[in-house]
Amino acid sequence: DKVILINDDFTPREFVVTVLKAEFRLSEDQAQQVMITAHRRGVCVVAVFTKDVAETKATRATDAGKAKGYPLLFTTEPEE
Repeated sequence: DKVILINDDFTPREFVVTVLKAEFRLSEDQAQQVMITAHRRGVCVVAVFTKDVAETKATRATDAGKAKGYPLLFTTEPEE
């Protein structure tokens, strides 16, 4: 499944990048690119995993935002 970052106007960009690097093992450049794409388009595919892994990572990344009081949201959808 695809893990998708949903843009919001409240979560700081630096925090989004930190979560992308920690949870999805993205490089600084990759994380910046995903964050900017989500900011411009509203959404961005982060990565593709098996269904279970995608759901776990999306939940953990979303929870990282919740823990800081941010509306950070990651969802999953089937890979076509």
